[in-house]
Amino acid sequence: MSRRTRRDRAASPAGAARCTVTVCRGCCCGTAAKVPHLDHEAQLADLRSALGDIASVRRTDCLDACERANVIVIQPSAEGRKAGGRPVWLGQVNDPGAAADITTWVKEGGPGLAEPPSILDLYAFQPSRRVRAELHDE
Repeated sequence: MSRRTRRDRAASPAGAARCTVTVCRGCCCGTAAKVPHLDHEAQLADLRSALGDIASVRRTDCLDACERANVIVIQPSAEGRKAGGRPVWLGQVNDPGAAADITTWVKEGGPGLAEPPSILDLYAFQPSRRVRAELHDE
């Protein structure tokens, strides 16, 4: 965790790498069969709307952690990685409150630059090395 201030982060050069938020919407995540009470498309649209100016929000087919549907991975910006941030895998992100907590954290800088809201500890998990390598996170 870096002790940099928001002003320091804001002084980053234009075009600097941003956090990447990867939202699984494959075979289990994003389906009403697996998580019927969630509007999956609205969750993705809300993340894109809230974070589109400060992070890359991408949809992926399957992150191979189906037992934890819905899965979202927060990858640090280049600055966050330099400060020690590593990708954070979150599972069972199935309510608007969790997505709002993710949005708040990414707006504050994300991995390496801001402490995540403590509630996100309930969602965090470590996928297998194989799965991480497929997302190019190692």
